[in-house]
Amino acid sequence: MKRKIIQIDDERCTGCGKCIPDCPEGGIRIVEGKARLVSDLFCDGLGACIGHCPEGAICVVEREAVPYDEKMVMETIAPQGEMVVRAHLEHLVSHRQAEYYRQAIEYLNDHAIAVPPHSGSECHEGNRQSGHNPVNLCPGSAIHTPSPEVKSGDQTSGAKTGSELRQWPVQLALLNPEAAYFDNADLLISADCVPFAHGDFHRDFLRNRIVIIFCPKLDVDLDGYIEKLAEIFSHHTIQSLTVLHMEVPCCSGVQYVVDKALEKAGRRIPVYERKITIRGELK
Repeated sequence: MKRKIIQIDDERCTGCGKCIPDCPEGGIRIVEGKARLVSDLFCDGLGACIGHCPEGAICVVEREAVPYDEKMVMETIAPQGEMVVRAHLEHLVSHRQAEYYRQAIEYLNDHAIAVPPHSGSECHEGNRQSGHNPVNLCPGSAIHTPSPEVKSGDQTSGAKTGSELRQWPVQLALLNPEAAYFDNADLLISADCVPFAHGDFHRDFLRNRIVIIFCPKLDVDLDGYIEKLAEIFSHHTIQSLTVLHMEVPCCSGVQYVVDKALEKAGRRIPVYERKITIRGELK
């Protein structure tokens, strides 16, 4: 089958091993001084190892590969102890891999292995009896639309500044492309560092807009982000796009993702790019 899987560049790889701790599935080993993918079976193609390669030697490609096998992965990592199992479960939850997560929990239960506490475990416990999907139905991912009465405060000098947030969630990884709040929306697509740098983010940019945030440097599934944004652009009438990012070079990737999504969706939408300096000023 053709699927996403990591690829390691032999020439760039120095064998430092920094990718190994971030592959709890055990798919990467150092062999003859180089990082190697030891089995397609153990690579889920999510690329958690990419962000920890100082040489940029790892990327995700799409090629013919043996299907990933969660049960076989669990057979490999369960004997390595609670810390490794916990890291693997958190990896699956953070990447919203609901089916793999279900299989992992099922394996632990079938083999009388205690499920270690982990991020997302409260969702697992709360939904196990109801049969709900713990990754998709975690309370932090539920859609909310704050009422106009509470979203905006008095903006006069000396008064508290109210939130201009009009929807929840805001992280691109958690958004539902079919959400009704995208209809006829003015979108603000922002790097997630910007609100911390620009003190008047709510007043200057967020007011009357639906916001989408992500990090083009640290988030691993940019191809998935392009697909999701393309879905949003295709399924809804979008009035305008404001792209907001920091002045640092890696942050310009926000504009790249938006451009690719527009190209994929075949849509022409007015785009306004804004850049924020490290000191929080509009450049």
